[in-house]
Amino acid sequence: MIMTTRPTRVTSAPPSRFRRPHGGAFLAVLVLAGLAIHGVSRLDLSLERLLMAPARTWDFLSRGFPPATDRVPNLAEAMLETIEMAIIGTALGVLLSLPIALLAARNTTPHSMIHVAAKSLLTVMRSVPDLVWAMVFVVSVGLGPIAGILTIMVDTIGFAGRFFAERIEELDSGPIDALRSTGANRISVMACAVIPTAFPSFTGTSLYCLEKSIRGAAVLGLVGAGGIGVELNVAFQLRQFDTAMTIIVMILIVVLLAERLSSVARKRMLDGSSAVAPH
Repeated sequence: MIMTTRPTRVTSAPPSRFRRPHGGAFLAVLVLAGLAIHGVSRLDLSLERLLMAPARTWDFLSRGFPPATDRVPNLAEAMLETIEMAIIGTALGVLLSLPIALLAARNTTPHSMIHVAAKSLLTVMRSVPDLVWAMVFVVSVGLGPIAGILTIMVDTIGFAGRFFAERIEELDSGPIDALRSTGANRISVMACAVIPTAFPSFTGTSLYCLEKSIRGAAVLGLVGAGGIGVELNVAFQLRQFDTAMTIIVMILIVVLLAERLSSVARKRMLDGSSAVAPH
């Protein structure tokens, strides 16, 4: 007698997208949804405000064009001050962020407690918005570009220091261990192995920081930290929309030029580093 067996059905687990979310994820979704609903309820939206928005926007545009040209020399001087603030603040920030990054990276820090302290310092500097730092420094050192320079410096330390530390931790440990085996001290290892290896990445991050600082410096004057933002704030307060439009166009041109020059410099740097790399 021939025995026949019925094929067994192979059951597979349902795709992850159909699995029931665990309690923590469900609670997080509820909290986010509640915050979103609460935020919408506080927007104070009304039909009248929505209907008035196009007319007010048209009033700004119609009074802003053509942009005013009578104050271009004075505005250009303020724009130059903004660029100088960005360059000086970024340079100081990059220089100071490098030793902090060496202390924050796990493979170069002298002690785990120093690693935690350096990482925490970078987190604090990066977490506080630049406008808040600007207000702090305006209170500390007074109105003017020095407050803007200090703000950009602190913002750059927090931003660049994090990426510098992450790049150092990603380095191949071979050259570092080889140099240490020869009896080289910690400073020699950092100067001869760590920094030269990570230098192209450091340079690219520094250029991006400069590009970011130029954009940020343009608005620091709104809280009295010098630069073109002071003129922009005055123009809006006096409702001189044609002057405000001139300033906006100047900021746009400078930011676009900075982004273009930064992109070209990064591309040439990467092409040069790949050309000398061993194949």
